[in-house]
Amino acid sequence: MARVSIIMGIYNCADTLSEAIDSIINQTYSDWQLILCEDGSTDNTYEIAESYLRLYPEKIVLLKNNVNKGLNYTLNRCLAAATGDYVARMDGDDVSLPTRLEKEVVFLDEHPEYSIVSTPMIFFDENGDWGRSYQIEAPTRKDFIKHSPVHCHAPCMIRREAYVAVGGYTEDKRMLRFEDVNLWYKLYSKGYAGYNLSEPLYKMRDDQEATSRRGLKSRMNGVYVTYVGFKLFGFPWYMYGYVVIDFLKHFVKGIMPQRLYMKFHKKTVRQW
Repeated sequence: MARVSIIMGIYNCADTLSEAIDSIINQTYSDWQLILCEDGSTDNTYEIAESYLRLYPEKIVLLKNNVNKGLNYTLNRCLAAATGDYVARMDGDDVSLPTRLEKEVVFLDEHPEYSIVSTPMIFFDENGDWGRSYQIEAPTRKDFIKHSPVHCHAPCMIRREAYVAVGGYTEDKRMLRFEDVNLWYKLYSKGYAGYNLSEPLYKMRDDQEATSRRGLKSRMNGVYVTYVGFKLFGFPWYMYGYVVIDFLKHFVKGIMPQRLYMKFHKKTVRQW
């Protein structure tokens, strides 16, 4: 039984999936299982995943949804198959740097007071690396008000018992693309704490195609998740002004032309 279960929902990522899986295979930490769930792709994503299953039958579990169900449902299927003490995330178009799993496992082993560990991300596109994120070291509830999401989702590792305690991801279409933010609200509301390492150990593909997935409808899901999260935390009524501010931010970004948004996005992200 592997110590770490890595859960990956895969959908129309045939062009990038091999690079993503290879980055797990090449980790310095080897006690892992990779659980893939194909979510109704229209390309040959499943066939590529299947080729890795044939090569690594003892390391890889491959599941398949009959139709596209969304990331929250898909990750819950992966969670149900996870057996590791720790559950790590990974996306099918990103890259985990070689020491990612090793350093996250060491942190959780040495810090039982934390149930979540994540890292900043390096952003890249077809021209190479162009920026990185910065996260608050040890977020608290008050940080959700102005700094949500308090953890990067894709590079995270979480104790499986904590995932189970909050029922995994909420399967609600109104939370798609923001299911991670809802997860942080649920975990923190139950008293679980998280930590962000200072070293970026994960590379996120942030290009024009990624931008096209951040439309107005999905951004309104972000506002809904914030509203539900504030209720979960029991914030007083006067704090809900921040939900209105959140709505305005998402609305402006949602109606902004993609090319303009990408220029704005790259200027607002810290460039190293």
